[in-house]
Amino acid sequence: MLTIPITAFVTLVIILVIANLSSGEKKIEHKIERLYASDDPQFLRSMGLLLGPPVISGNRFEMLLNGDRIFPSMLEGIRSARQTITFETFIYWSGEIGEQIAQALADKAREGIAVHVLLDWVGSSKMDKRYLNLLRDAGAEVIQYHKPHWTGLGRMNNRTHRKLLVIDGHIGFTGGVGIASEWTGHAQNEKHWRDTHFRVAGPVVGHMQAVFMDNWVKATGNVLHGPGYFPDVESMGDGLAHMFSSSPSGGSDDMQLMYLMAITAATHSIHLASAYFVPDKLTINAIVEAAKRGVKVQIIMPGKKIDTHTVREASRACWGDLLKAGVEMYEYQPTMFHCKLLVVDEYLVSVGSTNFDNRSFKLNDEANLNIYDRDFARQQTAVFADDIKKSQQVTLEAWMHRPFTEKLIEQFVPLLDTQL
Repeated sequence: MLTIPITAFVTLVIILVIANLSSGEKKIEHKIERLYASDDPQFLRSMGLLLGPPVISGNRFEMLLNGDRIFPSMLEGIRSARQTITFETFIYWSGEIGEQIAQALADKAREGIAVHVLLDWVGSSKMDKRYLNLLRDAGAEVIQYHKPHWTGLGRMNNRTHRKLLVIDGHIGFTGGVGIASEWTGHAQNEKHWRDTHFRVAGPVVGHMQAVFMDNWVKATGNVLHGPGYFPDVESMGDGLAHMFSSSPSGGSDDMQLMYLMAITAATHSIHLASAYFVPDKLTINAIVEAAKRGVKVQIIMPGKKIDTHTVREASRACWGDLLKAGVEMYEYQPTMFHCKLLVVDEYLVSVGSTNFDNRSFKLNDEANLNIYDRDFARQQTAVFADDIKKSQQVTLEAWMHRPFTEKLIEQFVPLLDTQL
């Protein structure tokens, strides 16, 4: 008599697993044909039109290296708010910096500032619930994204990995940083990670706000608009940029498309910093082809000091073709390397929440800021060069003679590639 209920339960579990492991959308299956270089006006035109919002001018950018510069700037931005604060993040854990940011947001909410906070439910699982109560009691609106509910069981594997803070629609922050003690300091030891965040001023902040609104509407059904959120922003510089997003529910391949287009258009150099580097075959082939046509490709990833060793094993398993093509692979030594940066031909700089893996390309909600500015790009390559000095290069010979146990583990890790 129990056979039918048990069968039905097992069937439901299988359906939910499949729903959570698949984005449900078509994926890019063929290589992007190289039709133009990065310095061709068509490159800028195609990037703007294919990825969503057009590239706009009038922007100014500031690079913030590590927590000692990142968090004071974010706190200053929060305390300067006069009308609205919108904040979306994946990691928010307990600790001194989490306390400071929660208190700063609560203080502004008590002043009558409209404060909207969107936290990923999984990423904020280590957050002291006292912070949530503090914010809500102060009048802030706090939502936990994709909190378990029977109506959304098929979306449990879809997390918001976006990292956005927008002040009054005028100032924006994005990059790789999470709200946790690991991101404080200046990457001085294993307990303080290496990361970069960016402060943005100018019309492109409106793009950042629109990306926040995308998930806010999904989570609340409420549309925030008007001059407090989307003001008329004056030109703040001459930087060209656009902010775009991806999610399984709409344009899940946009991030991978951006990387493939940028790599395919590269003529001289590709500098890639990635906390989690597990590219699929299509992306590996694009990088290999770039290297074979003379593009200097350098990639920095975490070394043994990494928070997820499974990812490192999966990453190292796919280095063979890259190393054979002459790609320079580096492992950062001092601490966990959490940067997410792409610089192409010292012209395009792409920063944001996206990792170089299938989870970011297919499953997570992500957001990246693309900046087209040669002076700014040269700043990033200078920092990249400094990070290389603190990294160990992995040669083809060293990779081929890696320990047998590592090779054995690598045979099984690719089975998890779609989830990494």
